[in-house]
Amino acid sequence: MTIAALNTNTKTAASSVSDSSTSAAEQSDRFMKLLVAQMQNQDPLNPMDNAQVTTQMAQISTVSGLEKLNGTVSGLNGQFVQLQAMQSAALIGHDVAVEGNTLRVQDGTGDGGFELSNAATDVKVEIQNSAGATIGTVELKDLEAGRHDFSYAVPDAYKNSALSFKVTATSGKTSVDAMTLAHERIKAVSTFGDTLALELANGDRLAYDAVWAFL
Repeated sequence: MTIAALNTNTKTAASSVSDSSTSAAEQSDRFMKLLVAQMQNQDPLNPMDNAQVTTQMAQISTVSGLEKLNGTVSGLNGQFVQLQAMQSAALIGHDVAVEGNTLRVQDGTGDGGFELSNAATDVKVEIQNSAGATIGTVELKDLEAGRHDFSYAVPDAYKNSALSFKVTATSGKTSVDAMTLAHERIKAVSTFGDTLALELANGDRLAYDAVWAFL
């Protein structure tokens, strides 16, 4: 193997240390052995270029440094997730809005939310039973773009039923996109690998970044 060939391998390793099958330590050892061998057998009348050797040694050092940096960043990421979990413990007992259309019912009152892409003059929230039939509606007027909440007095006959909701929004005769948001309460905070997770009162577990809003 020549110095130039090893130099090519070094550049590849420097660009993707984590994917290389040869570690930085092994690359460095191979390089030094080859360098010593070439220096011992070089032509005294045509010695090796010092600038080239220095550049190649610097590249080997870069590969080793990147490998150590990857290890350091990985360790810091783990510590950061743990720190997030400790700080997020203060969120237990608070409500969040997540993408979904389940109507939360508490003490006979259902609540949920939605996100409007643009301002809407008319918004209709249809409350539906498990069969998809509408059992009631909530009508809202002149809402700006962004997140909005609503509440609904659930009839006695449906207080223990699974309910959902559908949102239809318009601005005059033009339809406005609306994303439904379900409300849930945080009961615990945990970690899943390198991800912070929230455990909700309904039994769901979701990533921290899946939360649309904290209420």
